[in-house]
Amino acid sequence: MPFEIVRNDITNMCVDAIVNTANPEPIIGYGCDAGIHKKAGPKLLEARKKIGAIGMGEVAITPAFDLDAKFVLHAVGPIWQDGNHNEEALLSRCYRTALQLAKEHNCESIAFPLLSAGNHGFPKPLALQIAIREFSSFLLENEIQIYLVVFSKDAFALSEKLFHSVASYIDENYIRDKTLDEYGISNKRDVREAELQQIRRHIERQRYMRRKAELLEMADAAPAPQASIFEAEKSAESLPDLLSDMDAGFSETLLKLIDRTGKKDSDIYKKANVDRKLFSKIRNNPDYKPSKVTALAFAIALELDLEETRDFIGRAGYALSRSSKFDIIIEYFIKQRNYDVFEINEALFAFDQSSLGGVG
Repeated sequence: MPFEIVRNDITNMCVDAIVNTANPEPIIGYGCDAGIHKKAGPKLLEARKKIGAIGMGEVAITPAFDLDAKFVLHAVGPIWQDGNHNEEALLSRCYRTALQLAKEHNCESIAFPLLSAGNHGFPKPLALQIAIREFSSFLLENEIQIYLVVFSKDAFALSEKLFHSVASYIDENYIRDKTLDEYGISNKRDVREAELQQIRRHIERQRYMRRKAELLEMADAAPAPQASIFEAEKSAESLPDLLSDMDAGFSETLLKLIDRTGKKDSDIYKKANVDRKLFSKIRNNPDYKPSKVTALAFAIALELDLEETRDFIGRAGYALSRSSKFDIIIEYFIKQRNYDVFEINEALFAFDQSSLGGVG
């Protein structure tokens, strides 16, 4: 998927470019900066000294030396004062400049820490909001894999209001294993429901085909005026149209829904946090079965309501389950009509769930 939040040590990321939280002066600082210099080796500091001072909000590039990357992008983020000293604009510029430098150097992947959220004191929820905004904006026009790397959950902060709202919804709707037994429901029920839904579509399709054959036989045995035959076929086609939609697979349904929006394919797959290669596989293979996170990502990008989402992912053999925190979080955002896949992924990460999207 083009954007992903991962829990890792950024020095262990195998990407084209690693972004460093650099000091304005060519000296080794603390935290992320110290870790990157340690793993890259002494040549990184030598290269950094050749650059000299870097202005706040600016980014410079060097080779990555002993890191599993090609480049290190040295970003000097703003120090938080009170929010009235251009901090947000400076932080946004850091992300935009780093992404543009990565593009100019033909990078296909880049790993960021959450800039300025450590020793620089930037409020973490705001720092995260700015990062996500810049990533999503850049990905609308460019193809690159972006990782936001956090060392621990302490370094990541979903807005308190959103976190508690999602947590409350989970508590109200999450059916744990013990409760499943009490209500006589098992996890297999949701899987079976998806299977039954596919079987029902197949049966309805077969009924339609038989009915159409009968109508054709009747027309051959007792010819009617030409207009009447067409009328009969037309009346039969209202049902086939519906049944044809019911019988359509995931790929066919996805393409029809995209056409319905009037938007370009790229608008939808980028909004879904799905890369171009994976979308091409889905488009070119009518029988392609995506992962559940990819199917739901497209449901979000298409802004489907809950019932439409259930039907849509059912065509790929999936169902929403009250015994899955992941599914409940998705349901929460759909009910709120919040179709921002990046914000949804923030919440999923905060609750230790997989991210929406997909990569080919």
